[in-house]
Amino acid sequence: MILALAGGVGGAKLVDGLAQVLAPHELVVAVNTGDDFEHLGLQISPDLDTVMYTLAGVANPVAGWGVADETWGFMDALEKLGGPTWFRLGDRDLATHVERTRRRASGEPLAAVTKDLCARLGVRHPVAPMSDDPVRTLVRTGGSTLEFQQYFVREKCEPQVQGFEYEGAPRAQPSEALRAALESSSLEGVVICPSNPYLSIGPILAIPGVPGALKRCRRVIAVSPIVAGQALKGPTAKIMNELGVEASPVGVARYYGGVIQTLVIDRADSRFAPQIEPLGVQAVVSDTVMQAQADRARLAAECVALIRRAGAQPQRLRA
Repeated sequence: MILALAGGVGGAKLVDGLAQVLAPHELVVAVNTGDDFEHLGLQISPDLDTVMYTLAGVANPVAGWGVADETWGFMDALEKLGGPTWFRLGDRDLATHVERTRRRASGEPLAAVTKDLCARLGVRHPVAPMSDDPVRTLVRTGGSTLEFQQYFVREKCEPQVQGFEYEGAPRAQPSEALRAALESSSLEGVVICPSNPYLSIGPILAIPGVPGALKRCRRVIAVSPIVAGQALKGPTAKIMNELGVEASPVGVARYYGGVIQTLVIDRADSRFAPQIEPLGVQAVVSDTVMQAQADRARLAAECVALIRRAGAQPQRLRA
């Protein structure tokens, strides 16, 4: 069994590839919930929904988030009434949030609601939140601290980032699915998807016990979200530059230092491989840009092969 840690569009794409090459019992997906927030009285879980919609084959292929062939009657009516429209909720997407909110209000944990929603949409591979406890990503900018969606959507990532806080993380527990996967004797390895390290993976790593469990894992590999100095989606490169971190696979390797053994980088960044190896991280060069379904499956198969090839060999001991 392989555990995938994911968030955002890039993460959802690789998860989709993993679901193409692995049977349902061979994959567990733990998704970032640091982006979750309440809006219009509804509980919104953007990363969970992006992964769920992608695996269900109903994701918006242009935006990467939301539902394909969406309609916007609700937002149009809300705008006429003077309501907040900075966070767009399509009509079909809205049904997910209404149902999640209803069930959470009745006492169901987020993991149980997610499992049932995925099943109803035909998602066969297990998808779970990183935690049933609330963890909220806060973005420190010049003179203020913004909730993640305020920074990401309302402010369009324009404020300069000075740091992050993962509110609630010190008190959070891994979800049952994440904990069970990390403790399972059948866990072959972990794939950290090409998600934003700070916004999508950082909240998962902030949960007590998760980094230590990853360090004890047989094999942990990450796929770099940076290609030729840029992020294919989102503000990863901008954030790294503003934090004074090199926006390259080297910066990614340093961020994940001590947790991963291997970093998969794009051919456009092959020149960085000699700088990554001294960090104690193996650099594997591949084609990491996933433009089509076949690209997702190919990259996923390469990640699985890296894990299983390493599992057949004696592992290097790390301090």
